[in-house]
Amino acid sequence: MNQMNSPLIRIGVFYDGNYFLKISDYYYFQHERKARISLEGLHEYIRHQVAEEEDVDVRLSQITDSHFFRGRLSATEARDKDRLFHDRLLDDILMNLGITTHYMPLKTRDGRLQEKGIDVWLALEALELALHKSFDVIVLIAGDSDYVPLIKKLNTIGTRVMLLNWDFKYVDFKGENRVTRASQQLLEHATYPIGMHDVIDAGLAANEEIIENLFVNQPEPVAFPAPKPVRPTGPTAAGPVGTVGISTIKNLKNGFGFVVMPPNNLFFSYADMSEGDFNDLREGDWVEFTVGRNHRDEDCARNVRKVQPPQDGEEYEEEQEESASSSDRL
Repeated sequence: MNQMNSPLIRIGVFYDGNYFLKISDYYYFQHERKARISLEGLHEYIRHQVAEEEDVDVRLSQITDSHFFRGRLSATEARDKDRLFHDRLLDDILMNLGITTHYMPLKTRDGRLQEKGIDVWLALEALELALHKSFDVIVLIAGDSDYVPLIKKLNTIGTRVMLLNWDFKYVDFKGENRVTRASQQLLEHATYPIGMHDVIDAGLAANEEIIENLFVNQPEPVAFPAPKPVRPTGPTAAGPVGTVGISTIKNLKNGFGFVVMPPNNLFFSYADMSEGDFNDLREGDWVEFTVGRNHRDEDCARNVRKVQPPQDGEEYEEEQEESASSSDRL
């Protein structure tokens, strides 16, 4: 029975953060949608779905608490891997939506960064808050079988569990097969298991507004300001760190690509875009970039932005000045 016989359905939302971010990356880089999952839109979907499952008016279906758990790089490691801006951007989104964040440091094991203890922390917090805040429904955004004991325990105290899960596969930029699939045990024990991959594809085909709102409808902010215009008449060679160059791109895949710069082409990722959307790039496009160094102390491309193919130097300069004036007007 609801607390004090209230008809309100109290919802607690718990995110396995790295699982959610992997899903968001899939829709941004792999899925035809080419957009990230909107947390605000996801919460609105949750309210409507819980209202439908619980047979109440959506106004009585309210998210009263939400928590985001994730292993995170140290500030130094995030800086070296060019993740500081995107980590802060995520924090801003979570903070503005009132989602409580819980971070643990990633640990290096066998040469790889690994997340340890987050699932246990999430489970303990979810159970404790379910008891103290009298959640009617806990929404779990996860896919790991490690959460099965949590769902079983929530079932014993009468808290229903809605499991939002995804099932998809793709080939990554290294040519390796990647598969994401929720544990069958999770699906069996959840009160309301929701296969979001089917929900999204069916909703997009039917052009349903609530599914459309699950996606961010504006370009991602960029980490770097646009570099000053240059006046090339063709590809410019990579020089010392900070050198601005121009060349074409190749081997675009899954958020990564290379700027053609023999003998060693320069690697870049979507995080290195200074303006524009990575998904708008095509192989053979001309881009302007700044030479940088990555965490392996190798040359790479930073501040990448799409430009027109090189022309006569004076014509290019005039075009850049006109573009800058247009930007000022915007």
